[in-house]
Amino acid sequence: MNPPVPHTPHPSPIITIDGPSASGKGTVAERVATALGFHFLDSGALYRLTALSAMKHGVALDDEVRVAELAATLPASFHDGAAWLDDENVHEAIRAEAVGEGASKVAALPAVRAALLDRQRAYRQAPGLVADGRDMGTVVFADAAAKVFLTASAEARAERRYKQLIEKGNSASLPALVADMQARDARDTARAVAPLKPAPDALFLDTTQMDVESAVRAVLTHYRSKTAASW
Repeated sequence: MNPPVPHTPHPSPIITIDGPSASGKGTVAERVATALGFHFLDSGALYRLTALSAMKHGVALDDEVRVAELAATLPASFHDGAAWLDDENVHEAIRAEAVGEGASKVAALPAVRAALLDRQRAYRQAPGLVADGRDMGTVVFADAAAKVFLTASAEARAERRYKQLIEKGNSASLPALVADMQARDARDTARAVAPLKPAPDALFLDTTQMDVESAVRAVLTHYRSKTAASW
């Protein structure tokens, strides 16, 4: 009889934080990564960059073949606190509502998701990674050490986005933003490939009435409890 094999955790643990648009998952994920000294992956930025690239090249967002080709060769990078496309700083450009809407559309295309899968997984490096998105815990990093599904009501998320836009001097309509959130949720949860949904083993966090600090503490506590239990 062979002796038992001691448990050896992956050298680069991962925390996944999935959730709908404007749920606060990006802010929480980045703060958790900072607290742990881990790398941070904003997977949504890759889809936003893909959508922006398609717009710049005049490619229809529903042209799956051509958009997937752009995704596969995307000249994207993240450095100096910004997102870059070729040598252009597009950190603000990809946060535009039109680009966000486009990202949701191209993310529903199976060929585009396939083109970006390995690219996302390549971010898994020591000492660890916190990844936020729509399918981090269900598809991209299904073996993550800890998984979180972070959400909030459509109304609360729309109000957060509204405040962000107004603070930046942009005009915005709160009712229109609520409708947009609901439309994105419907599209993200109904898509055929990697739909938005909690992983079976994910911690469910509703941040409608929760501040960022409380959400960060909850994620850190969850991660530490999961890693302690693995030994």
